[in-house]
Amino acid sequence: MNKPRVLITHWVHDSVVGKLSPHCELILNPEMEPFDRETLLAHAREADAMMVFMPDSVDAEFLEAAPNLKIISAALKGYDNFDVKACTEHDVIFTIVPDRLTVPTAELTIGLMLATGRRMAEGDAAIRRGDFQGWRARFYGTGLAGSTVGIIGMGQVGRAIAKRLQAFDCRILYSDPQVMQVEQDSPWDASAVTLERLLAESDFVVPMVPMNATTLHLIDRSALAAMKPGAILVNACRGSVVDENAVADALESGHLGGYGADVFELEEWHRGDRPAHINPRLLSHPRTFFTPHLGSAVDRVRREIALEAADNILQALRGEVPKGAINDVRRRLPT
Repeated sequence: MNKPRVLITHWVHDSVVGKLSPHCELILNPEMEPFDRETLLAHAREADAMMVFMPDSVDAEFLEAAPNLKIISAALKGYDNFDVKACTEHDVIFTIVPDRLTVPTAELTIGLMLATGRRMAEGDAAIRRGDFQGWRARFYGTGLAGSTVGIIGMGQVGRAIAKRLQAFDCRILYSDPQVMQVEQDSPWDASAVTLERLLAESDFVVPMVPMNATTLHLIDRSALAAMKPGAILVNACRGSVVDENAVADALESGHLGGYGADVFELEEWHRGDRPAHINPRLLSHPRTFFTPHLGSAVDRVRREIALEAADNILQALRGEVPKGAINDVRRRLPT
């Protein structure tokens, strides 16, 4: 019997290949860059399963061109670049890995807060230019101790950030449609407030919300204007939650004290109007600090994520409903 074909769109660890290869014929991308769309479609046409990653995008047109697909296993948590409704209509199971990105993302978010608030990029650049001849009264910034941190969205990652900020002696505010129970509030000493109050009182504003129609440009010109002067914005959730043009204006006016980000609007493949590049005014502004979508880029964690995505594939190919399935498709499962 021929083995099912599994397309893995990006580089993965050898242990992931080792888990799948006894059961499947693998189509691998050995490079760090994505396949171009023509190459990807050519491989997908013959695939029974596909493991996808953040730069990928699947819509109805893609699915029409890949009629043998039974499962698309995403090695990620957020999936707005993928048309799950179209997957269901084409009898394709769609799975995610929901629980392994929380702590790495929380850690990186706090790193962005520290780096942006303490003006680390400016200090590093000054040293590399040869400007450092010993201590001077320069690069004074905003520390976490004694600051008010406002977290917009108190889901898994928001709570993980709040928990870790306790060690920094911060005052933590949060805004979320669902107020946490008292027993959840206590370990993080976080106070539920309106978004308006959070923006007005926070020294650091941290959106941590999913990307959808209601959160597109949640941090827009009016939200930025409502923030206290000199406050710092940190975005490690989704690029389009923030209006990057408005952020550039707020930085240039001096109202916004700094912007740290791990995610950018250009990554929202489902947006027809997404910018092709990061706003150059952001790249050149001294009060910005950026990382290239490193939220989950912990080697051990990335390996575990891909291994769980591989488990989802194997479960589907055995005729089981995968653990990570988020749609209900049973007609295409093998029997």
